[in-house]
Amino acid sequence: MKQIDPYSYQCGVIDCFNEMVKAGIKNIALAHPCTTKEERDSYIPFVETITNQYQTYYYLDDNPLITDLFPYSLNRKTYNIIFYKEKKYIEEYIALKEHKRQSIINQQYSQLRTEIAYEFGHLLSYSDQTIEQYINMNNEKENDEGEVSYDH
Repeated sequence: MKQIDPYSYQCGVIDCFNEMVKAGIKNIALAHPCTTKEERDSYIPFVETITNQYQTYYYLDDNPLITDLFPYSLNRKTYNIIFYKEKKYIEEYIALKEHKRQSIINQQYSQLRTEIAYEFGHLLSYSDQTIEQYINMNNEKENDEGEVSYDH
């Protein structure tokens, strides 16, 4: 089997997710997170080409939303690109990040964490059943202060 380099693989992911966003299958889609801003930014020329092709948009996220949906380490201290077709969805994402931030400040995150994870899952166009499965399978969640906690 022919070896695929990581850059080309990521470009394939970006293409696929933009096609899904254009078709209305996903409200937003996340590229795979990058460990450095420079790595993430290396994709921008391709991202600009592909978003023009699919008539979608992108948002550079230097502080991704962490929820119980995905393992803490997957997105913590990473850089991402979010794809969307309608501005309202990226606005909802930004508002959700602020809602989470305020819930931590107000010491309400423990009561709201599942709701926030579901809202994020819905933005990603996941079903409630899929969201529940992702949350249940995730054994690397934040504590109420936004730091990692492992379920065993």
